[in-house]
Amino acid sequence: MNFYKSLIVASTIAFLGSVAPSFAQTQADQLKVAYQAARNQLGILGYCADKGYTDAAAADVQKKLVAMIPAPADVSGGDAAEAAGRKGTISAMGMEQDIEVIAKAQNGTPATFCKQIGDLVKQMGAKLP
Repeated sequence: MNFYKSLIVASTIAFLGSVAPSFAQTQADQLKVAYQAARNQLGILGYCADKGYTDAAAADVQKKLVAMIPAPADVSGGDAAEAAGRKGTISAMGMEQDIEVIAKAQNGTPATFCKQIGDLVKQMGAKLP
């Protein structure tokens, strides 16, 4: 699993207390970062599905994960993060990277990258209550 996939998965589950970004000083800050990362991942899964790289099942699981994170009072950061994901941009914890660039750096394809992300989300979904 590469750094960016680890970053997104870790950000998504930060609300469970297993990962806390070092720059987030309060629980509210941590939840905001997790919410935005989860929304970005939802957008990425939408991008992947729109391109035909994955099916909608992973996005459905991601929606459930997003719903588990308390939304901040101002959801505009989440809206922007999801919109970036829909364009194929991973945006988490202050870093942005295009899926095409990440895939090329791994000598892979966007389709392979999307499949890996989708499979990871589905695995997390299988563990949901």
